[in-house]
Amino acid sequence: MSRLRTLPDPEHFPALRPEYLHRLPALDLGELDPPPRILLLYGSLRDRSFSRLATEEAARLLQLFGCETRIFDPSDLPPPDLFPYDDHPAVHELREHSIWSEGQVWCSPERHGQITGIMKAQIDHLPLAMKGVRPTQGRTLAVMQVNAGSQSFNSVNSLRILGRWMRMITIP
Repeated sequence: MSRLRTLPDPEHFPALRPEYLHRLPALDLGELDPPPRILLLYGSLRDRSFSRLATEEAARLLQLFGCETRIFDPSDLPPPDLFPYDDHPAVHELREHSIWSEGQVWCSPERHGQITGIMKAQIDHLPLAMKGVRPTQGRTLAVMQVNAGSQSFNSVNSLRILGRWMRMITIP
């Protein structure tokens, strides 16, 4: 069972103004072969999740700019430490996608001034080292948050701190 979300309407950009689009921003940096691999994580299980929608929009833009993307669906991810040695298929799949990635995007809603438990559980399942492999170290990380009326940056600050702790190159 794959826990990757299928991106709905990958070519749909209703608000994008083509005259402002530079489709190949890294043109002078060399070939994108293979394309950059980006794993996207979001922190809400609601049917109408704005963090998932923002993540999907980020995936569309990344694909437009030539990246290969994967969006992990955390709906059946168990809480950390529930299974001995994290022996659960969802945990194994999340870790495989993290190892596959060269960069990641994390997006969480802000709940009670902090990231959600769903987002934290995903991060907690990514160890600093795993059988000699470091699933996050050296990867680029972009962080985003969605707010419901507050003017706070607590979620992006927490995600930034967690990303740095995971030895990632973090860009808010």
